[in-house]
Amino acid sequence: MIEETLGIGSRIQHATYGEGIIAGTKLNKYRISFFGKGIVEVLQDSEELEVLESLAPEERMMSVDDVETTLIEILRKWSDATEIVHLADKWRKGTMVLKSMDDSMKPKEIPMETFFHKIVMLRDRLRVLEQKINAHSKLDDAEKVEMQQYITRIYGSLTTFNVLFKN
Repeated sequence: MIEETLGIGSRIQHATYGEGIIAGTKLNKYRISFFGKGIVEVLQDSEELEVLESLAPEERMMSVDDVETTLIEILRKWSDATEIVHLADKWRKGTMVLKSMDDSMKPKEIPMETFFHKIVMLRDRLRVLEQKINAHSKLDDAEKVEMQQYITRIYGSLTTFNVLFKN
């Protein structure tokens, strides 16, 4: 059991998880990063903790939780992933007509809302593909960068359709 309050960066030994480093604190718990096992929350007065190297808590230092909360707020504010994008009013209830050069072929009409929805879904699926590529365990960094370049080019091609969007 630990009698003192430990600061972020303190090294500890846990009876079950092994050696770890304190990454953050919460009320009566430590958030400890254990080598090869990830981050685990452990009660500060746990009998299973032994101090290997103690660092004093710093009051001005941000905890991992503070950084995580701040990062989430920044991403929500500036990311377009959660932004609701509206179809420009001039296209509402409109129809897109695809007409062949061959007059014997009947023109294809698509409601603008349907076409707009397909563009938005394409963007969403590209984001998912991008995340899967970045998290893929068998691709090396060079392969990931190469695939990211293709995705960037696809996003660039989609800018053609920006005329449909309100902003």
